[in-house]
Amino acid sequence: MTSQITVKDRGPAGGQGTASARTGLRGHPWLTLFAVAIGVMMVTLDGTIVAVANPAIQKDLGASLADVQWITNGYLLALAVSLITAGKFGDRFGHRQTFLIGIAGFAVSSAAIGLSTGVELVIGFRVAQGLFGALLMPAALGLLRATFPAEKLNMAIGIWGMVIGASTAAGPIVGGLLVEHVNWQSVFFINVPVGIIALAFGLFILLDHRAENAPRSFDVPGILLLSGAMFSLIWALIKAAEWGWGDWKTLFFLAASVILFVLFAVWETKVSEPLIPLGMFRSVPLSAGTVLMVLMAFAFMGGLFFVTFYLQNVDGMSPVDSGLHLLPLTGMMIIGSPLAGAAITKVGPRVPLVAGMVATAVACFGMARLTPDTATLTMSIWFALLGLGLAPVMVGATEVIVGNAPLELSGVAGGLQQAAMQVGGSLGTAVLGAVMAGTVSDSFGDNWIKAQLPPLTPEQLDLAEKGVQVGIAPVPEGVPAEVAQAITTVAHDTFVSGMSTAFTVAGVVAVLAAVVACFTKRGDNAAEGAGAAHI
Repeated sequence: MTSQITVKDRGPAGGQGTASARTGLRGHPWLTLFAVAIGVMMVTLDGTIVAVANPAIQKDLGASLADVQWITNGYLLALAVSLITAGKFGDRFGHRQTFLIGIAGFAVSSAAIGLSTGVELVIGFRVAQGLFGALLMPAALGLLRATFPAEKLNMAIGIWGMVIGASTAAGPIVGGLLVEHVNWQSVFFINVPVGIIALAFGLFILLDHRAENAPRSFDVPGILLLSGAMFSLIWALIKAAEWGWGDWKTLFFLAASVILFVLFAVWETKVSEPLIPLGMFRSVPLSAGTVLMVLMAFAFMGGLFFVTFYLQNVDGMSPVDSGLHLLPLTGMMIIGSPLAGAAITKVGPRVPLVAGMVATAVACFGMARLTPDTATLTMSIWFALLGLGLAPVMVGATEVIVGNAPLELSGVAGGLQQAAMQVGGSLGTAVLGAVMAGTVSDSFGDNWIKAQLPPLTPEQLDLAEKGVQVGIAPVPEGVPAEVAQAITTVAHDTFVSGMSTAFTVAGVVAVLAAVVACFTKRGDNAAEGAGAAHI
């Protein structure tokens, strides 16, 4: 089904008039990409910069470990639960308006966090950040889809991916410098000028696009069912490491998510304007692209979770130094994303996606061979290969999902792409975390005994294992240097063994993702609305 697109020219003062073609700067595709990229940069930068600030927030506000976890989990939950609904909001009211609301809200929430005097306020405004970020990200993809013609869309998504890679790389470095030389509040205040610039460009550059058959109503029961299902799933994955996979609370939330997803699917077949028309998933490439995004995020985010602990706690690097050592990974994503966009335009997504996931699998298996003494050059090779493999997957899977959805559902498709990444990342972190915990539990006690170290009580052993799971050596104060070195060796060797097993699992998942990539193809609906573009 082909959708006609209506283009509205909404000026800064709020007036509007129908425009048959773009004139001047407003609606220019490459300027639209620039405006969108600034907003996306703000959100992705915030995703990695905040982790560096958490210890300082904990110390300054007297927060507990649970409070600090909620600073991250509150944001993640709000984002993941809201993405698809936010995409529908853009389809209904226009991606330009949705994007601008997301930009303004994210910047204001960031300023409010910086002004907060209690951890409860920080958590509350982090939730608000997640909600506004959910508005922004699918709208960005919707704007690109409506603005660029099919032959240029992959290049635009490639540059979009390059911005995400650069922002992700800059987060730990910028965050470390700000926390060290200014304060933790500056980590959030930095979003204010970036948000103002993005808002200004958005007001003057972005053009509103809506399909004539865009949704006219909201599926409120569907929103509630999907939100409940996503919350239950993500919450179970977040808490599984603390509760245990066999704990009744974990099983309860997992079961609740399954029941709510089933009820959501049944309801969507009965409502006239569903939140997600299930007919979308009759498209094998779209379904394959969604599964591929989940598997890619599982391998990438789940594995990368341990790399930061490896660099900081095993190799003893500062957050800034660890960020610099990850530059080969993010650097190859920055370089590879636009190149992948050009390649996908020429040959289609299937071959680059399969090749990308094979490279990702090889990199994961390579990182499974890291030791506490691995040279920086060796690490850099595997990090660079991982970035090179991820670049075509980020670009290609996004195009497969968004391009195979009808234009009037481009926001929902963008939300689906982002939600798939969030679910995959949470699932990878939880499952590979369980793999790490199991390896440490099985081997740390035996390694301790083999090193002829002083016996530990069950309570001491349990406490020590929790530290070893993140690469921290449980060295008591005042022990002789040779004993401290023996404890450190046992702890780091055990951690690296667990990381090796985790990366092996990630590599197997990447191989499975390569098989799934064989079922992808260029978007059937990618050309819809592109006729209005003028490049």
